[in-house]
Amino acid sequence: MVKAIWNNTVIAESDATVQVEGNHYFPPSTIKKEYFKTTDTHTNCPWKGVASYYDIEVDGDVNKDAAWYYPEVSELAKGIKGYIAFWKGVEVK
Repeated sequence: MVKAIWNNTVIAESDATVQVEGNHYFPPSTIKKEYFKTTDTHTNCPWKGVASYYDIEVDGDVNKDAAWYYPEVSELAKGIKGYIAFWKGVEVK
């Protein structure tokens, strides 16, 4: 079971993550949605597509744009469409 932990709280856990470029992408149904807030941030990956971001909020602390996902993907990245990955101090283990 892979877990994403921030601020001493498990914010996602799954035994069905997909690893791409060293990141675990979690199926959308495996995140604890109460900790995720959609942002207006977007970035572009040349081979995956346009990423959207979430802020993570736990116990009043906010980790800005600490999770990302691809709502639409290229054919090459179809296995991670909608899946969520983490950075900015979120521990994935």
